[in-house]
Amino acid sequence: MIEVDGLTKRFGRHVAVDNLSFTVAPGRVTGFLGPNGSGKSTTMRCMVGLDHSESGTVRFDGVPYRSISRPLSSVGLLLDASYVHPARSGRNHLRWLAAANRIGKDRVEEVLALVGLAEVADKRLKNYSLGMKQRLGLAAALLGDPATVILDEPANGLDPEGIRWIRDMLRFLASQGRAVLVSSHQLSEMSLMAEDLVVIGRGRLIDQCSVHEFVRRNTTSRVRVRSPQVGEILRQARLLGATVEYVGDSAVSDTAMISGVSIVTVGETSAKVGAVLHELTEVTESLEDAFLAVTADEQEYRSGGVA
Repeated sequence: MIEVDGLTKRFGRHVAVDNLSFTVAPGRVTGFLGPNGSGKSTTMRCMVGLDHSESGTVRFDGVPYRSISRPLSSVGLLLDASYVHPARSGRNHLRWLAAANRIGKDRVEEVLALVGLAEVADKRLKNYSLGMKQRLGLAAALLGDPATVILDEPANGLDPEGIRWIRDMLRFLASQGRAVLVSSHQLSEMSLMAEDLVVIGRGRLIDQCSVHEFVRRNTTSRVRVRSPQVGEILRQARLLGATVEYVGDSAVSDTAMISGVSIVTVGETSAKVGAVLHELTEVTESLEDAFLAVTADEQEYRSGGVA
């Protein structure tokens, strides 16, 4: 369990993290989302004492990070996969961390196999690709078999197979009862791997809830209906206060989109008027749509329009 309470961090006059509070439950993957410059990385650094916060507390299973005697065995951390000594091999990098935390060499071999680096473990890190360094960083985070795992952009540099692997790995870690906090800009992946979300903007909490609830609250759900009697269905839907729109030319189209009423209501209305249904589908927007809608006023950098 991670408990962040009132965390505040300033750089000069700039408030990077502003009275931020949230929790990360054990047994679940929690996505940590926010636009560039929103304070995600700074928050993670403050959580483990790499940056000093002006106020607030962070506790891991009730204990501040600085009070944990063997941090690697309680909190696994991956913030910057490239921060490694280039002349060391992957195996020696992990052995150095293991020795500093009184962890046996056998565990090094276990995590190397777990992340798929056993065959390249003796290569120097300067010859590792970014994806290989990400895998090594995850191996280091898991070295102490921690109850909490914190990862910043763990899929960065991974190929499609690697991205799917990291998704499955995070779910597996959560299934073992670990609290997993993961930051990523790959929202399509986040929608597949995370169960809960913490969304921030300009250092402040915007929302904390499940992925499903976040999308439901911040997007519009519509019903797609296709029927030879679509006109009558739409007439009845309008009487119920729904908004309707034909797909294609209204003069010939048998398909429409209906918003403002549920798919159950559309189905029951169709049955009452004796309409034959060829399609009845609920169309929901994506996590990306919900995120962009919620953070529209929190973007520090804005792109120009596309010609």
